[in-house]
Amino acid sequence: MRLETDVAAPETFDTIRGGVAYYINDAGRCSVGFAVQGGFVTAGHCGVAGDRTTYGTFQGSSFPGNDYAWVATPSHTPVGQVVDYAGGTVAVKGSTPAAVGATVCRSGSTTGWHCGQVQAYNSTVRYAEGSVSGLIRTSVCAEPGDSGGSLLAGNQAQGVTSGGSGDCSTGGTTYFQPVNEILQAYGLQLLTS
Repeated sequence: MRLETDVAAPETFDTIRGGVAYYINDAGRCSVGFAVQGGFVTAGHCGVAGDRTTYGTFQGSSFPGNDYAWVATPSHTPVGQVVDYAGGTVAVKGSTPAAVGATVCRSGSTTGWHCGQVQAYNSTVRYAEGSVSGLIRTSVCAEPGDSGGSLLAGNQAQGVTSGGSGDCSTGGTTYFQPVNEILQAYGLQLLTS
């Protein structure tokens, strides 16, 4: 019998990182955006205040108009990292907005990690449920279930996945709710690592 040793620091399985899946009321699936003190931020269309998730309960939600929400996770540990779906993570260092034209990458539980460019700020999208304004428009693809997931420019948090058009086979346009607006709306503190 051989003893295996691992160089990675051990941790519990309830560690929450950006980009991982969570389920709402044991039914729909979305993705974690970014860890904040006491929980995580995600898309507002994923749930309303009081909805139960895999990790905790929605505390606040705004959709349409905006597309943001936050979930309190009292018995799970959010950490300031985003899963890169290549076996690693990206440490979140802050939330400085990227310039138009900058490369950004998105992490989500349906399609994993995809990159593209920032095309515009303050975009308005008309969904079936109503319009959402103030969004970041990008050339990054996304698909259902990626909603709420993390958008990064390097190690800087940018936003959470709202919606868009196209898919990750043919490409598409995806819109993101800026993370700093979410933090300000709920008085939350972004967790960095």
